[in-house]
Amino acid sequence: MFPPSSELTPREVAIQMLSRREYSRAELARKLQQKSFQPDEIDACLDRLEEQNLQSDERFAESFIRSRILRGQGGIRIKGELRQRGVDQETLTTAFAAVEEREAVDWFELAHDTLSRRFSSPGDTPKERAKRERFLATRGFNFEQIRYALSCL
Repeated sequence: MFPPSSELTPREVAIQMLSRREYSRAELARKLQQKSFQPDEIDACLDRLEEQNLQSDERFAESFIRSRILRGQGGIRIKGELRQRGVDQETLTTAFAAVEEREAVDWFELAHDTLSRRFSSPGDTPKERAKRERFLATRGFNFEQIRYALSCL
């Protein structure tokens, strides 16, 4: 099958990882550091992978955004998670715009759909309503989207 990981090059390890799913450059660098490769080896490897279009932060960000939308997550949370994964602001903004346009994302309807899958009513008491608001807020929806979702139930 594969030789022991101690005999693999940084490129081979990175290719194995990328064959399973997309990774951001920062994620790949972190994983390769954990495997005790030298920083200069890692940078050279990642530069080559990027040149050959085998690794792309743009492609990673778009894929990540689409998967999170399908999970019913809002823009605030998705952007935060992309930043944690080392995606820079410019790439994040570009990828977000591309996915929103291509997929015709309606964040208000997504908030409503997400809420209606979990709850059947907006809540009879302030405590119940606050629970629904917190649910959507932790999913990454903004105040207007939360208000809209609650008004539609």
